[in-house]
Amino acid sequence: MNIKITGSGSYIPTEVIANKDFSNHVFLNEDGTPFPLTNDVITEKFYGITGIQERRYASDDLLTSDIAFIAAQKAIESSNIDPETLDYIIFAHNFGNQKKGAIQADLLPSLATRVKHNLRIKNPKCVAYDMLFGCPGWLEGVIQATAFIKAGMAKKCLVIGAETLSRVVDPHDRDSMIYSDGAGATIIEATEEEGGVLSHESATYAYDESGYLFFGNSFNKEHDPDIRYIKMHGRKIYEFALINVPKAMKECLDNSGVSIDNVKKILIHQANEKMDEAIIHRFYKLYNKEVPSGIMPMSIHKLGNSSVATVPTLYDSLLKGEIENHEIHKGDILLFASVGAGMNVNAIVYKM
Repeated sequence: MNIKITGSGSYIPTEVIANKDFSNHVFLNEDGTPFPLTNDVITEKFYGITGIQERRYASDDLLTSDIAFIAAQKAIESSNIDPETLDYIIFAHNFGNQKKGAIQADLLPSLATRVKHNLRIKNPKCVAYDMLFGCPGWLEGVIQATAFIKAGMAKKCLVIGAETLSRVVDPHDRDSMIYSDGAGATIIEATEEEGGVLSHESATYAYDESGYLFFGNSFNKEHDPDIRYIKMHGRKIYEFALINVPKAMKECLDNSGVSIDNVKKILIHQANEKMDEAIIHRFYKLYNKEVPSGIMPMSIHKLGNSSVATVPTLYDSLLKGEIENHEIHKGDILLFASVGAGMNVNAIVYKM
């Protein structure tokens, strides 16, 4: 028995927000003082570091559970399964349903339960639950689904990663330009086909690192101090990722028995182009190898950082031939990797 992704789907929001759309924002320092550079210079420097030209925001009428449902429908359709046969729905997100303009997140009922309801699944044995694991949430959901199937507790699982980060960002913080919205979903299934999940690796670094991403006040001191926004210590995250993500990737690859020379593509969390490139260089350096051309497909340039949705939407786009100059085929070896709040790191070696 092997455990494979037998279907995938995604929802890419329709609202395109370009860097120039931040020209009227009032960016501030953490202490509330005006940022000394013009917005043109800020966005130019931002693009140089992150590679992000534009990002997608969900329209005001859609919630995180709504876009997840759309992605889930597509995954179910592409896998050609009966949704009533699903054993688990694992929904990775971090902020619940954030209605535009609301000051509270809505997590009652769980987002996984809402997706199950919208899919009109009657089977009570289909267990639906949410996962909060930072940006690596979708990958961790796949790891859990794999464990359930290996243990004989499941045959089919729906794993979703969806987020509407545009609704939890501080408009006065330059880091707000990184974040975006999106949803990706996959069917994980026991199959007699060759390939599938070959190995996985997960870790949580919380002794000194737990507060690298956190909820904090707006940089605008006139804003309500009881309303919080996503904040990060970018330099600390960068340094953490460069040390710990390549290490997790190497441990995962070594445990799979696959040679690094046989890895066709690396699908890494689309966090920051410069950081992702540095992680890949550090990873290959661990093997005393040069980075092969075309090893790392990227979607961040047009889609931004949609947290848990970046890896599944990248996979779905790659599978459907929508990433320019990149393609994957049956038998190819993929290495998935992610890092995010927690601080959590994980990786999967997967054979198509």
